Amino acid sequence: MARVFVYGTLKQGQPNYGHMLDTAKGIAKFQGRGRTMERYPLVIAGKYNIPYMLNIPGTGHRVAGEIYAVDEQMLQFLDEFEGCPAMYQRTLMSIEVLEWEGKSGRSVMECFVYSTSTYQPEWVKLPYLDSYDSSGQHGLAYVLRESR
Repeated sequence: MARVFVYGTLKQGQPNYGHMLDTAKGIAKFQGRGRTMERYPLVIAGKYNIPYMLNIPGTGHRVAGEIYAVDEQMLQFLDEFEGCPAMYQRTLMSIEVLEWEGKSGRSVMECFVYSTSTYQPEWVKLPYLDSYDSSGQHGLAYVLRESR
């Protein structure tokens, strides 16, 4: 099993969370909540209002998200879903664990994270978020793939 940190539409309560529950795509077991050790710009961009974590360490905020243990089948699905490596790149990042299987406590672990080095230059000037919620105050409604 690999550990994956998700910060956008795959989190609980977000538009694509159903994929994490779909055992036909593989196994994804929620393990806890955390945030990136380094700061990154998390922006909402493009005509479909997609959350992107730009791979610019040291800029932006420590990004909050969820940690999952996933099997090889789910990892392969996530690579395809995230357009890896063209749109997003899957890299290991240090994640500060804030809650682990319902218990608080702090530690650091390496997780795969989908961030992007392939973005439009103007995205760097967009507002940076520390946490993504598709129905947040930003007013930028995420457009599901089946609606594009």
